[in-house]
Order: sequence, then C-alpha cells, then structure tokens
Amino acid sequence: MNKKHFGKKKGPKLGFFLQSIEKFLLKNHNQSYNYKQIAKALELSTKFQLENVIKALHQLVQEGKIKEEDKGKYQICVKFSELQGVLDVTKSGNGFVMVDGLEGDIYISEKDMGGAFHGDTVSVLVAQSPKKEGKTKGKITGIIQRAKEVFVGNLSYDSARNFGFVIIDNNQFHSDIYIKKEDFKGAKDGEKVVVKIVKWSTTKSSPTGEIIQVLGDPKDHQVKMHAILAEYNLPIEFDPEVERAAKELDTRILPEEIAKRKDMRGVLTFTIDPEDAKDFDDALSFEILENGNYSIGVHIADVAHYLQPGTLLDQEAQARATSIYLVDRVVPMLPEVLSNFACSLRPNEDKYTFSAVFEFSPTGVLKDQWFGRTVIHSNKRFTYQQAQDIIETKEGDFATEILILDKIAKKMRAKRIQEGALTFDRVEVKFNVSPQGDPLGIFFKQSKDANHLIEEYMLLANKKVSEFVSLKSKKASGYNFLYRIHDEPNPEKLQNLKRFVSQFGYEIQLQGKKKIAQSLNQLLLDVKGKPEESMIETLTLRSMSKAEYSTQNIGHYGLGFEYYSHFTSPIRRYPDVLAHRILQQFLEGDKPYNLEELEGLCKHCSSREKLASEAERESIKYMQVKYMEQFVGETFDGVITGVTEWGIYVEITENRSEGLIRLKSLMDDHYIFDAQNYCIKGQGSGKIITLGDKVKIKVKSADIEKKQLDFELVEN
Repeated sequence: MNKKHFGKKKGPKLGFFLQSIEKFLLKNHNQSYNYKQIAKALELSTKFQLENVIKALHQLVQEGKIKEEDKGKYQICVKFSELQGVLDVTKSGNGFVMVDGLEGDIYISEKDMGGAFHGDTVSVLVAQSPKKEGKTKGKITGIIQRAKEVFVGNLSYDSARNFGFVIIDNNQFHSDIYIKKEDFKGAKDGEKVVVKIVKWSTTKSSPTGEIIQVLGDPKDHQVKMHAILAEYNLPIEFDPEVERAAKELDTRILPEEIAKRKDMRGVLTFTIDPEDAKDFDDALSFEILENGNYSIGVHIADVAHYLQPGTLLDQEAQARATSIYLVDRVVPMLPEVLSNFACSLRPNEDKYTFSAVFEFSPTGVLKDQWFGRTVIHSNKRFTYQQAQDIIETKEGDFATEILILDKIAKKMRAKRIQEGALTFDRVEVKFNVSPQGDPLGIFFKQSKDANHLIEEYMLLANKKVSEFVSLKSKKASGYNFLYRIHDEPNPEKLQNLKRFVSQFGYEIQLQGKKKIAQSLNQLLLDVKGKPEESMIETLTLRSMSKAEYSTQNIGHYGLGFEYYSHFTSPIRRYPDVLAHRILQQFLEGDKPYNLEELEGLCKHCSSREKLASEAERESIKYMQVKYMEQFVGETFDGVITGVTEWGIYVEITENRSEGLIRLKSLMDDHYIFDAQNYCIKGQGSGKIITLGDKVKIKVKSADIEKKQLDFELVEN
C-alpha cells in the first residue's frame, strides 16, 4: 500500500478502504480472510486504519458485496456473469479471458466462445466448480466490445451454390466468413481480400460479411505486404487529397520566418543515420565557446511548423500516429513532400528545426541548456558506418568534433547504466531483398559506438525537454505534457526469469530497483555470444512492462529517468509533434492542451504504435518463411526458444528463423507439457526436452500463407 495516501493529520475517507478491500478479496476470490489478515495484506497498521477496515467490512456485508463465511472471516460475493475481460484465443481454438483484478485467467473452451473473437471484451460466467486441472473454467455470455470487425483472408467461391467463404489468415480466428455473391465486389476465387463482418448469429457456424477491398493474388509479394497492413488496420497509401495538400504547402525558407528563430546556420552541423535512410529528422552541431566549453546542439526537424492543428495534413498524421517499418518498405506518417524533402535535414540545405542546445565542460559536465526554434544548415551527411570508421581510426571529416562527441556520449551512457538504466542491445534481423521482393539473404545489425553516440544525445534531449516543461510548469498553471512511461517489471515474471536462468548458471539479484537493473545488465552481458543469448534476451524483455504514452508521469524504468518524453523523431512519431507544440506553447505562454484531449491522444498513439509493431514482426516472419522455403528437407542447428502444450519452438542458430516441432510428430515417446519448468517430459523414458536445449532439426515445410515453419527433430 502506498503510504502517500495517508496524511499526518487526516487519513483517507472510508471509500478508499471499501475499494481496496473489495479489490483484494476479488483478486483472492477463492479464500476468506479476517480483518487482521486483510489489514496486513494492504499494509494497514495504525489504530485509525484498523478501525476503518472493520467499518468497511461491515458496510460491504450490508451491501451484499462480501459475505462472512466463518465468524470474523470474509469472502467476496462475485456475480461471475458480470465479470468482464479480454479474450485471448490460442492457435488450438481455446482461449483465456483476462479479468482485471482477478488472480489467474479464466479458461474458455472452443465450444464456449459464444461467438467471441480474439481480443474482444466479453462478459464471462465461471462454472460452479471452476477449478479443473489447475484452471478456472468459464463460458462467454456476452460480447461487450469487438476488438475488430475487418479481417484479411482468401475468397473461396462455391459456384454450384453461388456464394463464398473468406478463409481468414489469422490463426486466432477460428471461423470462415460467409459472403453473398452480390457482396464479392469483383473478387475472384482464391484472391486475397479484406472483409468486414456485418452480422453474427451465435446459432450459426459462420458470421456473414461483405468484401470491402480486393487485394489480388495471394502469391504476389506486394499483395502479401498490403495484406499484413490491412490485417492490422494500417494504411497502405495516402489519399489523393492528402498528397495534394502536402504539395500545396509553402516549403520555402523565408527571411521573415528566419527572423523569428535563432540562426545557427554558421555552426558546424551534420547528421548520422542508417545508410538507407531517406528522412533525416535529427542533426548534431558542435562549437567551442570562448570559455573553452563545448556547445552541442540537438536539432530536430520542425514538423509542427508545417502541421498546423486542425488541417487535413495534421488530421492524417494524427490518425496514423506513427510510421510503419515493414521488412522491405516504410509506410510513412507524413507524405513524401514532408518526410523526405521539406522536413528532412538534408546536407547543404537550410532547414527549420526545433533545438535543444547544451553547454558541456571539456570533462563532460552539463553546465547549461537552451530550447527553442532555430534554422540550421547541415554541412555533411554521415552513415553510421562512416561515423564508426572515424571513431575507430580517429581520421576523417570532422574527426576532432566526432571524437569529442563520442567521448561525452560514452560518459553519459556509463552514468545512465550506473544509475539503473537497462542495456538491451538486441541484434536486428535484416534481409537483402531483390527488386521483386524476394529475400536473397539474412544479416544481423548490432549497435556500435556511432549508434550509441546518436542515441545518447537523443536521450539527453528527450529527458531534458521533459524535465524543463514538467518542472517549470509546476510554477506556471495548467500546462500538461505527454510522457513516455515505462513501469517497473512484474515481480512474478522476474522470479520466473530468475528461476529459469539459474538453470544456465546465471544469477539475478531481486533486491532493490537499482540492484535489479544492474543484475539484468550483467545477465545480458554474460549471455553475449552464447547459444542461449537470443532466448534469454527475449525472456528478459518479456518480463518487462510495455512502454506507452501518458499524461500521468511515473518515470521510465528501462532508462532510469524520472522524466522522459519523445521529442526527437517528429517525422515518424506524432507524440513528438505534440511535444514540440506543447514546448512552444510553454515558451510563448500560449493556451495549453486540454488534459482530457491530450490523454486521449496518448492512448491513441500507444494503440497505433502497438499495431505497427505487430505488423513489423509479421512482415519479418513472412520474409523468414519465404527465405527458408528453399531449404525444405535440409538440416540446421538450433536452440529451443519456446515450449507449449502443442509443441516446441526452435530458432535456427545461423539465421534466427523460428519454427515449430509439433508434439504429435515426436514418435519415440508420449510427451507431456510441464509449464512450471518450461519443458516436455517423456512418459515412458523420462526424457526431458527443455527451453535452451541445443537441437538439430530438419525443415519439414514452409507455409508462406500462414507464415509458419514446421520442423522435425533430428537429434537432441
């Protein structure tokens, strides 16, 4: 219980105790507790608090919300039919409903789905004898909100009966969709289509839908990429009127606008970006001041200058909220006129920017800062590799400046890690792709000093802008800001991670926030280059909370920052555009954003980011399967990365492609899934196959349509 709820002179109102007790008893709905046990669980110990616990218990009994099971012992009275949660459907067709505040998930068999789809918010009735085989079982009684009504699949036309079915791509959707012939919209048998459900009756085996878009031949690479975007309700291209509005913008650098800004065109400025980048939304400047200190500028494309609130372009950017990075293309948040030209900080061109300028001592101590609108002129464009070569050889254009920037960046990075920041330097899977979209090879990208250099100055700008607005606005009135927040990890997940990595000889300390971060960093360092590296990195990431946007600041656990906001990528992220606007409003004393409106935008941007991330992962999966198609029948070394009740997942060591070995394909024994120990056990032999085992597999099949690889176990 957070002690800040309790003032010195006055405690919380009774309603606080009523809510806390009801939530606690709901979470532990199968057990009864006396008032002392409840108080201890809620960390309540003063006389005032104990008196209110007793009062609250009596009131909850009178209201019929709890019952006195034995004398002085209380249990929740749950009307299970009124419980609400989100349905998660597995590949097997069964699912689980996750109810906020309820310990454990509610198991739903396929026959008890009640017409609900994966992701739907549903009401659920728990069986009278809910526990069976360790599961709480239930039945869906109502659909409160559909997660989606638009799906992607292939049309199957029954010419004899003159109707069709769309067979959905998503294997978490276990029903075909019936389509009347008049609702085909010109689609032909076998074509990839987008379908909208218009009617669902739980008495019928299939919902009724209509085709709203014909994508084309499912074997075509472009169609496949468009299908991935459509599956997540993401845009494929800009509407003509949006493109027209972008082309009509005045993108000239005008003297009257320069006069309103700090002119930094005479300061050495350059960009460092990936080799294939087309939009450069950040640049660094460097100069030595008269006092011997360094002035280091972080200059960000002033997208907000062109995206005026309420305009068509702003509405489109807000709706998209993010650029989408598929394996072979970028679907930008902004039309090309802005993303690749007007806003891109291209070399030898004057550009409008929003800047954070920092003064550092030669020893890397931050002395001063300034924020405001500027105009810059980039002198050169470096790729990451070019900058890396300069760092390693200490030779090349602007070598002196880059080496000083690198030295200070390394100090900032070391300080961050020492203060509790996590260091996830994950290897990125990349593809060499032909003009036709065929994968020619797989390679891996890993961050080096040049990447870290840019990262540290972007983190500095994001952190200091957030601090500046947040701390200064406390003295002003009504200025709301949007934060990039990251909650602390789930303790139970950390315990599971600790238990698992101990099998490999690794240790995690779980006492204290700083100790945990240092221990996880050491773990990530220790697994580098080991066969279990990818798997342990993935499991560590899964133990973390998800970062999101919010107006309520709780800090950023992963970075170890108390204040953090996104400011440095407005070409590809709408929250950064909002941060620019709010900072400018604050600097000029303009009317701030309404808190409710801003929180709504935070939720929208978090949601769109999640969809974009899922689409990006889906495109990588598709390309991996497409690449592995040529290796069907061949054997590879791999590591077991997942164990489930239906099979074991193996990642091929040399290219990180993952496939499934189905339990039913293991003919040497009958294997049972052991969820507690991440393994399967042979019932006859006692043989154990577990997470992290090195195995040799044969590629059995590569299903491009399902984006799925099937493997056979050759030896273990």
